[in-house]
Amino acid sequence: MEELRFLVYKLKTKTNYIIFYWVTAIAVTLFLGCKDASGDIQRFNQKSDGPSSEGEGIVLRYTDSGKVIATLITPYMKDFGLEPYPYQEFPDGVDVTFVDEDGRENFVTADYAKHYKVTGLIDLRQNVVITLSDSTKVTTDKLFWDQKNKWIFTDKAYTVRFPDDDSFNNGVGFESSEDFKNFLSLNNQSRMFVQDKQETAQRDSVQ
Repeated sequence: MEELRFLVYKLKTKTNYIIFYWVTAIAVTLFLGCKDASGDIQRFNQKSDGPSSEGEGIVLRYTDSGKVIATLITPYMKDFGLEPYPYQEFPDGVDVTFVDEDGRENFVTADYAKHYKVTGLIDLRQNVVITLSDSTKVTTDKLFWDQKNKWIFTDKAYTVRFPDDDSFNNGVGFESSEDFKNFLSLNNQSRMFVQDKQETAQRDSVQ
C-alpha cells in the first residue's frame, strides 16, 4: 500500500513538472515574440487608428540659413509619422508663398497636397495655380516641389497666362527653380504679343 502511494505521488509530481515546463516555455515564447514585434505592433496600431496626429489651422515655415523662403498654410493636416515612409497629408488643400532673394513673393494654391518627410518632396494636386509676382499665372493638375533642391516640376499639361491676358503658353511638362527665374518648358506652343518699339516711337513723335 505504501509503495502504491509512492508511485501515485511520483506520478503527480512528474505531471506537475511537465505542466510547469510547458507553461514556462509558452510564456518565454510569447515574451520574446512581443519584444521582437514591438515595431510591427506599433505600425499596426497606426494603420488601425489612422494618422498619428492631426491639426487644424496649420502654418508651416521653411527656412534656409535662418531666412524664411516659403510658408505653407492649410486648414487641416494629417500626420502619418509612424509609417515606413512617413508623410503629411493636406486633404483640404494648401496655400504656399515662395519668397525669392529679392523679397518678391510667388504663390501656389492646390486642392490637395502630400509632404514626404524623408525626401522633402511635396506633391500638389488638383487645381494647382501658380501666381508670380508680376501677375503671370500657371495652371496645372499636378506639381512637385523639391525642397532640398529648390526646384518645382510637372509632367502634366499646363497653361501660362501672361499679365497682358492675350499672351499664353500651353505645354506638357516643365521645370523651374522655386523662385521661377529659371523656367524650362519641355513641350509647348505659345502666342506672344510684342509691341513694336519703332511704331511706338513714331506715334510719340507725332504727338
